[in-house]
Amino acid sequence: MHRIVLIIEYDGTNYVGWQVQPNGTAIQEVICRALKKLTGDELSVHASGRTDSGVHARAQVAHFDTLSRIPAEKFSYALNTMLPGDIRIKASFELTGDGDYEFHSRFSVKQKHYRYTILNAPHNSAFTRNTALHIHSGLDLEKLNAAAAFFLGTHDFLSFKAAGSKSKTTIRTIYKSEWFRNGEFLFYDVAGSGFLYNMVRIMVGSMLRVGMGFESPEFILRALENPDRENAGDTAPAHGLMLYRVKYDEFDTEQFLSKAYLNI
Repeated sequence: MHRIVLIIEYDGTNYVGWQVQPNGTAIQEVICRALKKLTGDELSVHASGRTDSGVHARAQVAHFDTLSRIPAEKFSYALNTMLPGDIRIKASFELTGDGDYEFHSRFSVKQKHYRYTILNAPHNSAFTRNTALHIHSGLDLEKLNAAAAFFLGTHDFLSFKAAGSKSKTTIRTIYKSEWFRNGEFLFYDVAGSGFLYNMVRIMVGSMLRVGMGFESPEFILRALENPDRENAGDTAPAHGLMLYRVKYDEFDTEQFLSKAYLNI
């Protein structure tokens, strides 16, 4: 049996998210369908985590087990001939277990990195309308970063968890939390040990209240110190969010997305 790992890029606009749902087409479903056509077998594909309806991925990681004799690195090329243009396999390779340990795309994750994109301009863009939240009013970058800094470290993120989360604990560790501007675009980068359901979107929605001047940066601190969903801000729209990077002991998705790896 071969454990094949995929690094997947997708535009989530037309999907109900990663995981198979009864109310629409999921990315997992499309990939499983292509794998069955390719190998002839019904294969289970496990991802590093779910992304919700409308959320995108630059580097989702998934794996499946197969008896197929197709070389691991050829799966990406073969699958991309079958998948729609808004789903691309950026790399495929095999990882084998060592003793009692076996790599798992979800349970072996060490760090996830999300990016939220905002177009801060008078008018929306025809090109980024599905990948960036448009805000025409001014946003204070200094205040946004002051608010973002409160997320660093280990905290109870109950205030930033949406209803319906089934996580056993709301304690999470954040390693990176910062905003930067590039022209008309504002980007929020956050990396952590893991994230609750809608956690990043609620974090962003809360910080936007600070950036717009409705709250002080300490609004975030108060929400962390008084864990209750009512103490945080609104949930930012899904389309601005992207799963940007995933790190494991075995590899970092960045090494497969670099120009050196792609030999460009």
